[in-house]
Amino acid sequence: MKSHIGLVGRSAELERLLAAVVHPPALAVVEGEAGIGKTRLVSELAARAGRPVFLGRCAHIREPFPLGPLLDAVRGIGLGIGANGTLSPVTGALRPLLPELAGQLPPAPEPLQERAAERHRIFRALSELLGSLGEVVLVLEDLHWADEQTLAFLGYLMGEPPPGLSVVLTFRGEEVALDARTIAARAAPSVSRAQVGLEPLDVAETRELMTAILGSEGVSEEFAAHLCERTSGLPFAIQEMVALLRERGTLIRRGRGWARKAIDELNVPTALRDSVLERVGRLPAGARAVVEAAAVLQVPVPVPVLVAICGLERADALAGLEEALRSGLLSEHTALPRGAPDGSARTAGVGFRHMLALQAVYESIALPRRQVLHGRAAEAVERLRPVPIGQIAHHLRHAGMMEEWARAADRAAAEAGRHGDDSEAARLLGDVLREAPPEGKLLEDMAVRFGWASVQGLHAQPGFGQMDDLLRRDLAPGVRGELHFLYGLLLERAGAAPELRREQFATAVRHLGDRPELAAWAMVGLGVPTSAGVSPAEHVYWLDRALETAERLGGSPSLQLSVLGKVAMVLTTIGDPRWTSLIERMTRLAGGRPESRREVVAFWSVGDETCYAGHYAVSERLLDAALRSGLKIDSSRRLEYLIRSSLAVLRYFRGEWTGLADETALLLDALDEQPHQRVTAELVAHCLAVARGEIEEGARRLRAAVGRAVEVGAVDALPPAVEMLLRLGTVRGEPPDEELVGMLAGWRAKGLQPLAVRALPALAGALVAAGRTVEAGLLCAELERELDGLDAPLAPAALAHAQGFVTGDPERFLAGAHAYDELGGRYEAAQCRALAATALLDGGGEGERGDGERGKGGGEGEGGGGDPGRAGALLGAAIAVFEELGARWDLDRAASTARRHGVAGPVRYRGGTRGYGDALSPREAEVAELAATGLSNREIAKELFLSPKTVDKHLSAVLRKLGLRSRAALGQRMSGSA
Repeated sequence: MKSHIGLVGRSAELERLLAAVVHPPALAVVEGEAGIGKTRLVSELAARAGRPVFLGRCAHIREPFPLGPLLDAVRGIGLGIGANGTLSPVTGALRPLLPELAGQLPPAPEPLQERAAERHRIFRALSELLGSLGEVVLVLEDLHWADEQTLAFLGYLMGEPPPGLSVVLTFRGEEVALDARTIAARAAPSVSRAQVGLEPLDVAETRELMTAILGSEGVSEEFAAHLCERTSGLPFAIQEMVALLRERGTLIRRGRGWARKAIDELNVPTALRDSVLERVGRLPAGARAVVEAAAVLQVPVPVPVLVAICGLERADALAGLEEALRSGLLSEHTALPRGAPDGSARTAGVGFRHMLALQAVYESIALPRRQVLHGRAAEAVERLRPVPIGQIAHHLRHAGMMEEWARAADRAAAEAGRHGDDSEAARLLGDVLREAPPEGKLLEDMAVRFGWASVQGLHAQPGFGQMDDLLRRDLAPGVRGELHFLYGLLLERAGAAPELRREQFATAVRHLGDRPELAAWAMVGLGVPTSAGVSPAEHVYWLDRALETAERLGGSPSLQLSVLGKVAMVLTTIGDPRWTSLIERMTRLAGGRPESRREVVAFWSVGDETCYAGHYAVSERLLDAALRSGLKIDSSRRLEYLIRSSLAVLRYFRGEWTGLADETALLLDALDEQPHQRVTAELVAHCLAVARGEIEEGARRLRAAVGRAVEVGAVDALPPAVEMLLRLGTVRGEPPDEELVGMLAGWRAKGLQPLAVRALPALAGALVAAGRTVEAGLLCAELERELDGLDAPLAPAALAHAQGFVTGDPERFLAGAHAYDELGGRYEAAQCRALAATALLDGGGEGERGDGERGKGGGEGEGGGGDPGRAGALLGAAIAVFEELGARWDLDRAASTARRHGVAGPVRYRGGTRGYGDALSPREAEVAELAATGLSNREIAKELFLSPKTVDKHLSAVLRKLGLRSRAALGQRMSGSA
């Protein structure tokens, strides 16, 4: 067999990668299933990149030590350090992580008290170190096995990458975490991008690869088709099968080709597993023992470790290793790829060449022998430095040494927790608690750590069944109370029914007499008005108790601030003005801005609810402060996504819609596994879609999202969605949806009038349109009385808006418009002006229906005795706002009213995003250029990290603006303009 086989079937993909990495800063993503050739492609890239390449690989057995693949990539940079000048002092923070470079790094800075702040400094240091190397390529393989911190760092790095850095990531698409997929979407605009999806080889490419392996041109198409079918076109499988056939001696040349009889007698197994095992079976006994040991170890290890677990004499083990390496099943793995600055390559160890072969061998080892090998592996890898605690725990578990595994997993989880990888800690602890729970104090400690890690980890699984099992055990009261509290938080995170969460919080309070900080948090949970059948007075009772408990927290400003924030959050929703004094206390305790995670959460919580209540300026101040600090202390980005979701709501309410659709799409992806937190961005995205003219699909998705929000108890997020659905039904001439009508009654019963009033105008309009004007008037009067004395900034605007429908008085609509203007609610203000204009033209009010059927005044074009000049000015002002927002639904109806009454107004803008006119927007230009090259919508979507539906929308806009009818015409136009 040839020692080196050229790259087959991947030339276009290689050129795309090269085109990206030679124009830094760049990010290239290579996606494909196991065996498809990702490693082979990036190795060819490294050879042709023309600049240093640093390689890191993510291992299947993860270590609690964070950033391992990145540190492996940079630990051998040697003389390349500081190529662009003196290293930043912050890089001294890497000394404990990179002892090999300690002599070349600045002194280590003083340690920070906050774990998240220390982690952020490490991120800064690593980014500075990479930036010091000049133009280099960082390759990280197998990102589907990456730890949470590695993914978090990559998101941080690509947000503001060093100018000379190109990053190449590889992963299996079906196994990769969502955070890995969204790295490219979050990258800075300056980053050049390439997305490469590897597909199986076809028959012609299989034939080319076989020809390269066999060194012969005589491979028939029939033979190639035979192997392509049996290997599913996977390059690794093709090479393995050809190697097996050669070893069997069944590849017989006849003339210039292969004999038909040989093909018929091959009996090639359909599963790669069989071919790998047959190759292993043909090895000498010593080599088989080495291969089995390597399969148990899974990750590449130094030769002494591999030799130690084989169970052979050293000489026999080394001889077996040489044979295994010659066979191609095992290979040397190096820490420094070719092209490293100092020109050296340092052997890191020996391991399997491919994971598919490893899995096949591992699964073939009988259980007793597998356990023996795992036991030896646990002892052998403990001699490595640094000690791979995660590997030790893994081997002890599979050796059947349950007590030892529990202790090792606990150590590994503690290490993961210290480095902020809560999801990994939850996984490690959850496995032990499920399969081999210890007894006594260790069990209690592990259970509490498991609960906190599950709550805080971005990708941690809820573990409800394990919490139930733990709570059935004999636990100390304080531990039991803490677990019930954590269980309530887990249920909240998973979007479970509010009654279930309330039950856990109530039980927690009963057991937390000696834990006032946790008791106060649980009391706040009981004070949140989400459960049906609980009176507002009871919620206030628990909030008051939480405040009293917070006063006893003594010298812990951070804990006090956290409780104050939670209480202020709820007081805002019920219009209790005490929230303002609590915010002042929070700000004083935080010294102006939040520093710790719990302080950031407090600022975010209040900022979120003040937004819904209409305190937009306060909300912006709190959310901006929370986001600035959250970016520094939470590398998992979960907290960042939650704050950005609240800021998306604020932008929607203020009419700051430019780029909001893209922002909510990113948030929906990032929070895909967290239904309770996801619902906020979901409701905003679908309200925005309806407003922008995606009526049917947007309304369907919005109604489904409302159902999910009801299930998870997110009642505070519902008013804008209910408002949009009621307006839509009115315009369609449908009677008011009684379920939506009942929601407003439910909010009122819970004491949430300051939030509920947002939906009042839409409901009043729906009732009036259905001939239920008296009912609408009574509703307005009742809610006005209920709001009296409450802190509800939306009330004046919403009440005037609603009363305009009831009375038909344009001045009421205008009063609403002015009140919305003062709040900063541009969208609602524009609606009120359009309604006032319609009332003036019709001589009365016609509700939301802009079709003239309910006008009280004269006929079409007559103005009904109204004031056409004033109405035209109001319509013009409304249309200008709708146009700027891209609110096509409202714009169409306002323009229709103007045409129907013959009112002169601004010409409606019909092309693309406001500000580009008939010219292509930058995104449309990108789509046009790629479509002109012949790429399909799906391929363009991968290249630009968009959805195919979004690409289709951009392409339609391109063809419309350019006056073209086909992609072929677009190709001709673009090539002509080039």
